[in-house]
Amino acid sequence: RAGGMSWALMMHPEGLPCDLFITHCWQEGVYELISKVLHSWPRGAQGAYCCVLSNPQCLDIGSLLDDPSKSPFAMALRASTWLLVVPNRATSPYARIWCVYE
Repeated sequence: RAGGMSWALMMHPEGLPCDLFITHCWQEGVYELISKVLHSWPRGAQGAYCCVLSNPQCLDIGSLLDDPSKSPFAMALRASTWLLVVPNRATSPYARIWCVYE
């Protein structure tokens, strides 16, 4: 089952609705990221989009980003009710252009 897809699709091939969009700047460790997400999870949120889990990290997704408004990021953001910006100890999420766009 592994390979050629994201962790999220490997676990849920049919996909899941997303009402929480999580943005982070890739400068934190996974424990820091998960701890902050769990601590800040909005009451009532059911499913989340987080690029580290939702995008296929082993594939070249550069072509998906040619038009940011049509990217997986933008589609998930439009579908979301909540936006969670996850800070970290190393740098501001707003130092990363995708976090600013999101």
